[in-house]
Amino acid sequence: SNGTRFEPLFDHEASMTIGDIAADWDHHILWVGTGEANSSRSSYAGTGMYRSSDGGKHWEWRGLPESHHIGRVVLHPTDTNTLWVAVLGHLYTDNPERGVYKTSDGGKTWNRTLFVNDSTGAVDLVLDPADPNTLYAATWERTRHAWDFKGAGEGSGIWKSTDGGVKWTRLNTPESRFPSGKNTGRIGLAAGRKGNATVLYACVDNQNQKEKKLVLDTESLSKDQLREMDREAFMKLSDEKIAAYLKKYNFPEKYDAAKVRSLIDKGELKPQALVEYLEDANNNLFETDYIGAELYRSDDGGQHWKRTHDEPLEQMFYTYGYYFSNVRCMPDDPDQVYLIGFLIIRSEDGGQNWKNINGQNVHVDHHALWLNTKRRGHLINGNDGGVNISWDNGDSWVKCNNPPVGQFYAVAVDKAKPYNVYGGTQDNGVWVGPSEYRASDHWHQSGRYPYEKLLSGDGMQVQVDPRDNNTVYTGFQFGNYFRVDRSSGDRKPIPPKHDLGERPLRFNWQTPIHLSTQIPDVLYLGANKLYRSFDRGEHWEAISDDLTGGGKKGNVPYGTLSSIHESPLKFGLLYAGSDDGLLHVTRDGGETWARISDSLPRGLWVSRVQASAHERSRVYLSLNGYRQDDFNVYLYVSEDYGQQWTPIGLDLPSEPVNVIREDPVNPDVLYVGTDHQVYVSLDRGQSFQTFGSEIPDVAVHDLAIQSDAGDLVIGTHGRSIYKAGISQIQQLNAGVMASSLTLFDLEKRKYNRNWGKKAPYQEAKDPEMLVWYYTSADGTVRWSVKWKKTELVLQSGTINCRKGLNKLDYTMDVREPAVKKYTEALQAAQKDPKKVPEPEKADTGKYYLQKGLYTFTLEKDGYTVQKDFSID
Repeated sequence: SNGTRFEPLFDHEASMTIGDIAADWDHHILWVGTGEANSSRSSYAGTGMYRSSDGGKHWEWRGLPESHHIGRVVLHPTDTNTLWVAVLGHLYTDNPERGVYKTSDGGKTWNRTLFVNDSTGAVDLVLDPADPNTLYAATWERTRHAWDFKGAGEGSGIWKSTDGGVKWTRLNTPESRFPSGKNTGRIGLAAGRKGNATVLYACVDNQNQKEKKLVLDTESLSKDQLREMDREAFMKLSDEKIAAYLKKYNFPEKYDAAKVRSLIDKGELKPQALVEYLEDANNNLFETDYIGAELYRSDDGGQHWKRTHDEPLEQMFYTYGYYFSNVRCMPDDPDQVYLIGFLIIRSEDGGQNWKNINGQNVHVDHHALWLNTKRRGHLINGNDGGVNISWDNGDSWVKCNNPPVGQFYAVAVDKAKPYNVYGGTQDNGVWVGPSEYRASDHWHQSGRYPYEKLLSGDGMQVQVDPRDNNTVYTGFQFGNYFRVDRSSGDRKPIPPKHDLGERPLRFNWQTPIHLSTQIPDVLYLGANKLYRSFDRGEHWEAISDDLTGGGKKGNVPYGTLSSIHESPLKFGLLYAGSDDGLLHVTRDGGETWARISDSLPRGLWVSRVQASAHERSRVYLSLNGYRQDDFNVYLYVSEDYGQQWTPIGLDLPSEPVNVIREDPVNPDVLYVGTDHQVYVSLDRGQSFQTFGSEIPDVAVHDLAIQSDAGDLVIGTHGRSIYKAGISQIQQLNAGVMASSLTLFDLEKRKYNRNWGKKAPYQEAKDPEMLVWYYTSADGTVRWSVKWKKTELVLQSGTINCRKGLNKLDYTMDVREPAVKKYTEALQAAQKDPKKVPEPEKADTGKYYLQKGLYTFTLEKDGYTVQKDFSID
């Protein structure tokens, strides 16, 4: 359908992220290398290679379990059993299972043919278009920790094989003129043919420092000037120049030119403090001295390389070239070359001159680009905003809004009727929309998308004032939070600030906030200390000292609070957990704190702490080992404010846990979101089961419960938001759990004479009634529907059931042998002969229930349960 519709093919496999796909169209064979290559803070590991021989209907696992992250899969053009895989390896730990792997038997066995070291993997591979025995590989040295990311190293380089990938020779030697050394980052490759020669391209994230340019602007004060300035030079500056600098960088009002001049004159501050004050993690993302993106070309098989451009490729990589570094060229016209990074740019002269083709409806941060070699100018682009398609070489683009693939960090709900759903997304801001909306393209007709964007950036946590459902607290990465008035659109920045001369506060990428349920004017926000505001974020006070281990040296903020929660039962009973595994509690609003994590596994990220709404002393905790490549479950409960911890969820699969939520109605019900699924416990964590088959296997970052509606809102990191009714689950109390068979209340239905009838250009559909029941054991259930007045059985059947909560879809039809008696009974019961109903066969070939009162019966293992329902 050329991008108008996509069908999922990999929803329920052992991995949910994909590094690369390769297709053998002649034989209908698909290969998937799992585990994405971007090496970001939420790049999930895969479980190796998968193969499908029927176009993706069924999949077979084909090895490389410790690959974790795969950069490229390349198929031999004529031998279906031969392929090569660029394996990056583990993200957070060193491992030897990385490099280039080759199979000659369709993935039954693999040989590692290129290996550099335990922290260097292969990220890209290309075949020489003229010779399938000649391959080029790019290796990348990268080491990530929770506090630091090194995205460059001696291991990064370009390699060549001329014997089908068995032996390799390094190409980026000093003589080649391609960058090498400790500051060589991620490399991407492309190849094409021009005349009788192969043209190679290699883009590189060059992390060497830029040459410092002489600043000629003497009218304004810059950060570079302040870094080199002493007290005497600063005191010669005019108040106007100082004031302009303070205004440009949004210093608090209390720091005017006179105040700053006085502090520096007294020696209480150095001029450098005016730069250090601004050095937060968000600014460091974009303010870079790296050379960044470069493109090199070789026309002699990689022996020598030349940079294609004289001017810097600005705004392509910033400090996070590890997220990009991909190049594409037309195989038969390699002068037509494309570079994707923060922007997508095109060159028609081999990379000498560039045109920005990042259209107005095209998101930034690009990761995939497919060129149609049979129709020039047809491009398919994958970016942080989804998929875009161009038919005119990037001059214009169509945005594909389906399927929903949002990566949500957080979700929330308000108390409006009907309620609204809020969510913070990866690089797509914060959104709000009606809970009744179901993802579709119906809104294209009106042009009014039901969801509204509140903020841009990487959208983070959301809290909504329950008194007006209008005041929203939310923000973007590293603690940049706002108070938003939805009705007026006003947004006020509210993050707490440090004082001049102090080091900046440490904020987590997903800084936690919490609105007190007892006093909704009280807002909490976690940096490395816990802050509280009594006036909706206007003013803040630190109510703790540093509640972390103090941070570690690195380029990623660490030693930050990652989860905070106040007890719904007591104001000032607060828990605060950190990214370095510490957990503290205060029972007096921050006057005193106690560390309660000493008996827990050390150094694991506190992904969620949840104070119980049913017992004041009860608290739930999840720890997450993702950032140590530790995929075990760490889930706990305490009944004494965290003094002692008991492990729960021991039957959960090995998947890091991101969130735990206690049901607000039933204290025995818990919901857990992991890096792969949603699970529910009906016995307070002693056992868990998968929540539902309709949810794909995908990372679940957050869960929110709307108590009035009885809904669970599921925020996935890759497949957008799901909503599920939980009112039946909430009824699974001790009495129900002790029973052998329980049938839940049935909803009243409104009669519709068009049930089962065709509409113009639409197929006939059955009506549907959901019947929920609980059974204590697997088995077979017999069900029946009777008319209440006569006990006449109108429909019946049997269905297999599993232990636990089950659902039966009843189509409200009447079996044909019972129609005659049913009609006679309806006529006998109707006193007004003018209103005598007579069931008619619908276009589905079925007869349906008429208005009246009916009884639904379930029978299993000698037990019988019944519930009445009406059709009005």
